[in-house]
Amino acid sequence: MRDGPLMIKDIIRSNWQNPEFAFLSACHTTVGDENSPDESIHLAAAMQFSGFQSVIGSMWSVDDNVAQQVVSTFYDKLVDDSGRLDCRRAAVALHKAVKKLRRSNVPLEQQIVFVHIGI
Repeated sequence: MRDGPLMIKDIIRSNWQNPEFAFLSACHTTVGDENSPDESIHLAAAMQFSGFQSVIGSMWSVDDNVAQQVVSTFYDKLVDDSGRLDCRRAAVALHKAVKKLRRSNVPLEQQIVFVHIGI
């Protein structure tokens, strides 16, 4: 972050107004940091703990092109018939985005980098 590192405590203390969904496409957002042993939860869990109903994060480094493909397909599938984003569709939307990667010869470790937490 521009003014310093983003800390878990800052996320949890934030006053979110009905947070529904977060897609954390940066690398390692669902793993802890061995250099910060006081941070007992990872970024994605902090987002859910602070009230987000549905969070997607990555378990390790993700190729920029793969992330772009996943995000693009994901949001196409997250939108319901009325054109609204529906976070209850997040798990299925991620599944469909990953399924599409399988057909494009993306290495397995890049196909399975993203995980969904929540509803």
